[in-house]
Amino acid sequence: EGIVLVAENPSKALHKISEIYDRIAFAAVGKYNEFENLRVAGIRFADQRGFSYDRSDVTGRSLANAYAQTLGAVFTESPKPYEVELVVAELADTQADDQLYRIGFDGSVSDEQGYVAMGGSAEPINTELAARWHDGLDLAESVRLARDVLSGDRPEPLTADLLEVATRQRSRPRRAFRRITGAPLAELLGS
Repeated sequence: EGIVLVAENPSKALHKISEIYDRIAFAAVGKYNEFENLRVAGIRFADQRGFSYDRSDVTGRSLANAYAQTLGAVFTESPKPYEVELVVAELADTQADDQLYRIGFDGSVSDEQGYVAMGGSAEPINTELAARWHDGLDLAESVRLARDVLSGDRPEPLTADLLEVATRQRSRPRRAFRRITGAPLAELLGS
């Protein structure tokens, strides 16, 4: 029914996942002040493009390219690159047309299919996702899978108070973004 974004995040005030535009979400890891500046710049970019042209001209690919150009310029021209990784997720009319872009600290962009993990332990998480993810997972299955792979080798899985979860749902109108917290998240996790 859409795209699920899950992050380990004990903070209730500092979000790693947010909405950029109608059907486009943003997720980030790294230094909060750096990715928050990029998030705000992305919102401005999307608003300006949507206002100047048309709402349909605001795409995940155009936003990913803008982020890549910015991070690439900082990487090559600044004495210190940004310490961030980003994901831009665009919800389409069908799952096959959903777009997931991973943008590295150096401005590199990869077009991901089905799922994406980022951050310091992305490699083992991607390996685990490759083994366990499949088309057609429902919301609860997706959130539990994300929780399990993010928990890694910990003796106990991450709990709802340590996770930040949001969805982009096709069934919702233009504002497809929804944060899941508290009791609804605990219910999805089966706890």
